Amino acid sequence: MDCLYPTLSTGGRCIALSTPNGVGNWFHKTCVDAESGANNFNLTTLPWDVHPDRDDVWYKKETKNMSKRQIAQELECNFNTSGETVIDPEEMQWLLTVVKEPKHRTGFDRNFWIWEEFDPTCSYLMVADVSRGDGADFSTFHIVKLETLEVIGEYQGKPTLDMYANMLNSVGREFGNAMLVVENNNIGYSVLDKLINEYQYPNVYHSIKSTHEYIEQHVAEHRNSAVPGFTTSMKTRPLIIAKLEEFIRNKLIKVYSSRTINEMKTFIWKNGRPQAMKGYNDDLIMALAIACWVRDTALQVNARDLNYQKAFVDAIITSKTSFDTKIKGQIGYKKDGVLDKMSEAEDLYKEYMWIIK
Repeated sequence: MDCLYPTLSTGGRCIALSTPNGVGNWFHKTCVDAESGANNFNLTTLPWDVHPDRDDVWYKKETKNMSKRQIAQELECNFNTSGETVIDPEEMQWLLTVVKEPKHRTGFDRNFWIWEEFDPTCSYLMVADVSRGDGADFSTFHIVKLETLEVIGEYQGKPTLDMYANMLNSVGREFGNAMLVVENNNIGYSVLDKLINEYQYPNVYHSIKSTHEYIEQHVAEHRNSAVPGFTTSMKTRPLIIAKLEEFIRNKLIKVYSSRTINEMKTFIWKNGRPQAMKGYNDDLIMALAIACWVRDTALQVNARDLNYQKAFVDAIITSKTSFDTKIKGQIGYKKDGVLDKMSEAEDLYKEYMWIIK
């Protein structure tokens, strides 16, 4: 197709006709870009039922011996179920039903999309993935409202490290000092250093080295084993991807962004490893996967510990009831207001001895 661009650029026209045949190929990429306005193609979709002579009877007959992938490809114009994606095709369909345009497109490059403004009665989690700096990937972050598990803010761009650190600091404070989780791989440490030492951001995620156990920032400052940020490693990567798949499968999280969904369409299994197809990115997916993991592990465990502590304190009671611990038969023991006979005899004896003296 590259040989056509010189002709098209001088006023030529191109009509590309095809059924979806997996994701990641030229036709899929051109359709995705046309849908987002990134190229000059106009996308037209013609599913099976636009033909006036085709009804449900025809559909059932044609699809009787067809697989879901074949149905998606030949009849439904559906890319989502025609490839080997990590996210189940049916769940992808559900994700598409909640996609909507952002309320605001802001930031220096207008790539910060916002679906809902800050609500002071809610808590927020902000997870950031820092670009490697080679121009091949993006710096991204998601803002998740913890009460409803909605992704109400998202960024995808290529700012410098200084600009990105400043942006994370500003946005995090704007959303009530949201817990800020920054992936600390590669140059992520540079961003974390600025956030902690220069901007003194008050709520940076820390964990215990090698165990990935969450630890609060004020405690982490006094422990040598604590590290800022989240480490994506061979050990944690499959765990966070599994957690993302679990959240989507159980419809626990709502993603409104078409950018994130488009990444999921090209996020496939390759040699048993989930990764983006060649030429595509998974930065938004990885940041979202970390968000699901942190929310379901660190924050849940922390909330559970706080509930345990609260329950323990609430269980402590005080009593002002007084008890008579004097043993029967000893001096001072009273029964029905009458002195014990031994006590009475002892008192009389003492009085008698005093009189004699």
